[in-house]
Amino acid sequence: MTERFDHLWSPHRMVYLRGEGRPTTPDAQDCPFCAAPALEDADGLVVHRGVTAYVVMNLYPYNAGHVLVCPYRHVADYTDLTVRERDEVAELTQEAMRVIRTVSGAHGFNIGMNQGALAGAGIAAHLHQHVVPRWGGDTNFMPVIGQTKVMPQLLEETRRLFAEAWPHA
Repeated sequence: MTERFDHLWSPHRMVYLRGEGRPTTPDAQDCPFCAAPALEDADGLVVHRGVTAYVVMNLYPYNAGHVLVCPYRHVADYTDLTVRERDEVAELTQEAMRVIRTVSGAHGFNIGMNQGALAGAGIAAHLHQHVVPRWGGDTNFMPVIGQTKVMPQLLEETRRLFAEAWPHA
């Protein structure tokens, strides 16, 4: 029997599926959220740097334009954030929504964080808030039938557009 379907290949996702790039220890030694701010913005996919937190593109986005708001400090639990860190994560989340709406016209957002591996956190050792833009009709046959998301733009290009649209203090 011959297969009637074409294939969409996304070999870069194997890194995620194998768990590569995830911390193997609870400390900051091999944490990608500690490593990203040490890189140049384009290399680390950093959109904006704040005082205690920063915004970065999600390497494995749920939707186009999916960003993460992360404190610089390696901290796992929301209750362990300082008041300043908590406030800046909230402020950066709001600004990320504004920027994404401006750049891509998002109709809505899913916002949240998974606390702990059992709650779904892929990298539980370093807290991060998801900001996922949504559009009417963005769930179509591809993820439902094909188990595939189509991203219309490279992460590097999306990062550049968001960074350029971010208000500069």
